[in-house]
Amino acid sequence: MLPNRLKQIWAAGRPALNGWLSIGNAFTAEIMAAQGYDSITIDAQHGALDYSAVLPMFQAMRASGVVPMARVPWREPGIIMKVLDAGAYGVICPMINNAREAAEFVSCMRYPPLGQRSFGPTRVSFAAGANYAGEANGEVLAFAMIETAEAVANLDEIAATPGLDGLYIGPADLTLGVAQGRLPPGFDREEDEMIAIIRRILAACKANGLRAGLHCGTPDYAARAVGWGFDLTTVSGDSRLLAGAAAASVAAFRRLTDTPAAAPAAAAAKGGY
Repeated sequence: MLPNRLKQIWAAGRPALNGWLSIGNAFTAEIMAAQGYDSITIDAQHGALDYSAVLPMFQAMRASGVVPMARVPWREPGIIMKVLDAGAYGVICPMINNAREAAEFVSCMRYPPLGQRSFGPTRVSFAAGANYAGEANGEVLAFAMIETAEAVANLDEIAATPGLDGLYIGPADLTLGVAQGRLPPGFDREEDEMIAIIRRILAACKANGLRAGLHCGTPDYAARAVGWGFDLTTVSGDSRLLAGAAAASVAAFRRLTDTPAAAPAAAAAKGGY
């Protein structure tokens, strides 16, 4: 089996940069994978895609050598095993709230005797090379998301779950969960209470030999997180990067040509094109 390059990066003492795909398109995945990320995660939870898009996106990413990962919609054995069979070398599972749920997630990631994963590596047996069944348990990464008040309360027991490889923080849901409406959701938290919780999750990872991942909005914040000790940071994602680059290009054109912006979509619909 081809080794998991994220593990090699971490063994060398380096942090990893993760890309994020929420547009269900193989060409978009191919473009993103060619930009120099260490890993790319397909967002099957909130992304505009389903499994029928996941497999060809993994195929399109393969040529770049980037580590393919997926965030699954839920802690459901069928989809966890299916994205692994499609080629995921890492799975991020949302809404893990306690040790029991963390153990259930891990069991779906491992073949017996370490778990309950069913054997049927449809695509990954070709994509990952020989002896996949014999080596997958030691190569695929299981990341549990910490994003609720309950998960924070049970943090130590979650982090101690045998077979778990890391914790991944989604700051938007984490803020919704612990601030209970006092703070708006979003990335790159600056509030003292949120930074304290983020760093508490990081400390739990370090105490239990886990890798720590954080979803970030900007490279500056990601670099700051690496300075704290995070092993993997995600910086933005395909839809936000597309929108940001398009907006910057349009703004530059309007400024250089002194022309007005296009009418909003609603106004255009009333007045025609």
